[in-house]
Amino acid sequence: MEAEQCRVPGLDGRVALVTGAGRGIGAAVAEGLAASGARVALHCHGSLEAANALAARIGGRGGEAAVIQRDLTERGAADALVEEAVGRLGGLDILVNNAGAMVDRRPLEAVDDAFIDAVLDLNVRPVIHACRAAVPALSRGGGSIINVSSISARTGGSPGSSVYSSAKAFISTFTRSLAKELAEEGIRVNAVSPGTVETDFHRRYSTPEKLERTRQSIPLRRLAAADDCVGTFLYLASESLSGYITGQVVEVNGGQLIA
Repeated sequence: MEAEQCRVPGLDGRVALVTGAGRGIGAAVAEGLAASGARVALHCHGSLEAANALAARIGGRGGEAAVIQRDLTERGAADALVEEAVGRLGGLDILVNNAGAMVDRRPLEAVDDAFIDAVLDLNVRPVIHACRAAVPALSRGGGSIINVSSISARTGGSPGSSVYSSAKAFISTFTRSLAKELAEEGIRVNAVSPGTVETDFHRRYSTPEKLERTRQSIPLRRLAAADDCVGTFLYLASESLSGYITGQVVEVNGGQLIA
């Protein structure tokens, strides 16, 4: 996404933390925020080289980005991530909880406690902890939390994704609940719910045949690119554009839910 195509009012000088910013949707959102003038903390785990390359691109365009590497499945890591982001960039206005993954496709008979813990430790616990840790900084001048749900939160996903889909349904409900709780502090909480996006996620967990069947079922007749999601994140991050919007889960799926 080119900077001149995605500059959004109300983001210049704001500080954003994007988890899972080394690739996919997270990287695209972080780049879009930076192109609109935000100073961005780029969280990554295993994509350090990609995150550093993104930070270099942002810096080369006159922006500011700080790379922070953490394994968010470790207890206390999300809290430490927020603390470091606030310390390095001098505050926090926007939190994007994007990091997450299916972990594995497993039928019910193969789901054990270790697998449940692995899915929740990646997709649920870090979101709760990051939100909690970010509130003091966000409440100083109002702020925006944007969580990432999934179309599977509403559809139940495809076979083998029951725990992941349920975790994303938790994120949608948590978003609505937290929006009510934090409204008095001037913090807006929303979520973006992508459909099927052509990222490493689906290249890992879906076969080409499955993706083609999905593509044919979408009214717009194509799978999403990561950039297709960026505008919605920027809109929800901007107080000047979406200052009266909170507690919403915005579906970005090419009409997949109405097919």
